[in-house]
Amino acid sequence: MKVFRKKRGQKGFTLIELMIVIAIIGILAAIAIPQFNQYRARGYMASTRSDVKNAYTAAMAYFSDNPAAAGITLANITASGYNATTGVTVAVNTGNVNTFSLSGTHVSLGGAYAMNAAGVPTDTLTVP
Repeated sequence: MKVFRKKRGQKGFTLIELMIVIAIIGILAAIAIPQFNQYRARGYMASTRSDVKNAYTAAMAYFSDNPAAAGITLANITASGYNATTGVTVAVNTGNVNTFSLSGTHVSLGGAYAMNAAGVPTDTLTVP
């Protein structure tokens, strides 16, 4: 029995104290992980919207340089300065300066962010 008695000056944590700390860490992790996923999704949405807006600016620059152009492609936009972000795909629905439209999707999101020739956006991005 003398073995189990606490000696003077001996320090340490009890099993209960350690279990309480682990429970608190588990509760904090349960709160933090969903928040982190929401932050990531918002970042993906922001990058998709930004890419479509940048593609729209590049398309307008292309039409400014080529006013007689009958249509536009992704290659034209890329040559006018558009650079895609990783995970974002921008599709060009060809048309002239008054009828073209752009739509962007992200591999981690559902829906799309679209913009018409007048610069009016349509946002249907969702977290799957």
